[in-house]
Formats: sequence, structure tokens, C-alpha cells
Amino acid sequence: MVNITRAADLTMVGANGGAWVAPVGTPALASPLTQPTDPWKALGAISEDGLTNGWDEESQTFTPWGLTSPFRTQITQSVRTFGLTVWETSRLAVMSLQYRLDEAEFTPDGDGLTKFAETASPVPDRRSFWFLVVDGDNYRGFYVPQGEINDRGDVSYKQDEMSGFEWTITTYPDDAGNTVYHVDKIPVTPADPAS
Repeated sequence: MVNITRAADLTMVGANGGAWVAPVGTPALASPLTQPTDPWKALGAISEDGLTNGWDEESQTFTPWGLTSPFRTQITQSVRTFGLTVWETSRLAVMSLQYRLDEAEFTPDGDGLTKFAETASPVPDRRSFWFLVVDGDNYRGFYVPQGEINDRGDVSYKQDEMSGFEWTITTYPDDAGNTVYHVDKIPVTPADPAS
């Protein structure tokens, strides 16, 4: 008889988590158990949809004359993205990302009013990101040395809906050629039973 092994503690449900942003060049956290501190800025509450880690890959296949299936494949594009909707739209770090402005731009005037303008010609706005997913004693940390919001969803202001900024963040390679660094605390996989 075949023994089928299963271990519930090796599964992951994105039960909780958070996101932080910092200037490009900010070092990664050494552990997903470490509380991010300055210059990391929290992005606050995230919608119940949680965090999406996307993969966009394309490849070119090469089929030699006389065969009907390829004998080689070359990856031509490999892009990593993170998607989330942040709900604390009045948080300075969140506004800074949404509008591609420095946090100082949102300093209230003498009357307590914040005034800023959106440019018709935005420039690149790369930052470092730290994403954390927590499920019980399982922790998955994702450090993005260079990321940028490349897609922003529509913002709704309705009585029966929480307003939020929906973002897709594209990762870019650092000097070492890496786009995402993983720092996890996960259970050890048990040995398979002897046959």
C-alpha cells in the first residue's frame, strides 16, 4: 500500500500580513520576525483580498525542421509583480506612492488644508518594498529592492464601499540582477515514510 503524506502546517493561508515602503537602497530585513523601523514606512490596512504575487513570463520555442514538438525553449520575459489594495488612503506614505510625490508635499498649510497637483508627465518613482504574509507560525517575507507602481486601479467613493488605492507593483533588478529576495520562517518538511 502507498503511504500518502500530508502536513497541514506546510500549507499557507494568507491570514494576515503587511506592507512597508522605503527609499531605494534601504537594506532588506534579516528576518520576517523583525519589526520594520525607519526608514521603512507602513502602508497600513490592506483590503481583505490580501497580497498577490504575480508572475508574467513569456518564452520562445524552437522546433527543428522535421519535428512537431520543440526541442528548446528560451525565456524571453520574466516579470514579478505584487498586487494589493491599501485602505488607509490618508496615510502619508500611501499618498506619496499614489501621487508620486514626496511626503513633504502633503504638509497642511496654516488653515489645515493640504494642496497638491497631479502632473500630466509623471516620472519614474522607484522605491524599496517589504511585504509580509503571516499564517500562525508561518512567515513569508518578500524584499523588493527596486519596485514601482505601474498600474493603479480606479478609486471609488461610495457609501457602501471602502475607498482604496489598488496597485500593481513591478519589480526591477538590483545591481546583483535580483528582483525579489525571500526571507521565510516555515516548518521543516518531515521525512517521507520508508517504502
